[in-house]
Amino acid sequence: MTYIRSVNWVRDQLDSIRLVDCRFYLQNPDKGRLEYEEGHIPGAVYIDLEKDMSGTVGQTGGRHPLPNMKDFLGVIQESGIQNNDIIVAYDNQNGAMASRFVWMMMYMGHKEVYILDGGFRAWEEKGSGLTTEFPVHKRSSYKAVYQSSMIADQTYVAQQIDNHHTIILDSRNYERFAGITEPIDRKAGHIPSAVNAEWTKVLNEAGIWKSKEELRSHFLQYGNPEEWIVYCGSGVTAAPNVLALYEAGFKQVRLYVGSWSDWITNDKNPIDSSVSS
Repeated sequence: MTYIRSVNWVRDQLDSIRLVDCRFYLQNPDKGRLEYEEGHIPGAVYIDLEKDMSGTVGQTGGRHPLPNMKDFLGVIQESGIQNNDIIVAYDNQNGAMASRFVWMMMYMGHKEVYILDGGFRAWEEKGSGLTTEFPVHKRSSYKAVYQSSMIADQTYVAQQIDNHHTIILDSRNYERFAGITEPIDRKAGHIPSAVNAEWTKVLNEAGIWKSKEELRSHFLQYGNPEEWIVYCGSGVTAAPNVLALYEAGFKQVRLYVGSWSDWITNDKNPIDSSVSS
């Protein structure tokens, strides 16, 4: 698989790759960092969803807007990551946080960045060993080349609602998509014309990523558009769907980073709560 690496592969390449621990818990923001300090894969640095991979929440932009990318570039440089490094990210949340990191690195033009299949749990289950040592790296001179075709904003999404060559894909669970319940954001429903594909469907029951063929079949049920736009509640759990679409062979995929929590900040934006049969 193109964007996924197995525990065995990572273990065999441990001395020649860079690892990033992305464990994070939305209900307990400090827990991921504490778990990292208690034990992590040897060589891994810790990068925090809210402190490093997200910016300050404002009136628009959603609950996890992109940070100032110069600040994030500084985080990467401080971690000692080089442009030619092979990077593998992991978390303990079925790849949600790690996918956000992988997508951000791809957005900055990084060529080889992957997700550990099964995450931290799979590493532990195979008895591959942990450490409490914090790696020390010299600051790098990493240079970003941003890929604007990977990102969508509120204006762009609004322009694509009636475009039959584009599929807007909602990664939240069905209840939130249909507006039956909304436990987080102040408005319920979904972006008009969007289809619902909950992000966890890209994994099997064991939390392992499905094969390229399975993923392609999964997404083709919605169509075969020229372009996909993927969103969720705040631009985090949409990232696994984005990577799965790439894995399935689709080339033009955009992440709407602000997602639903950004969409609803504009009262002029239409909201749909109907569901096609």
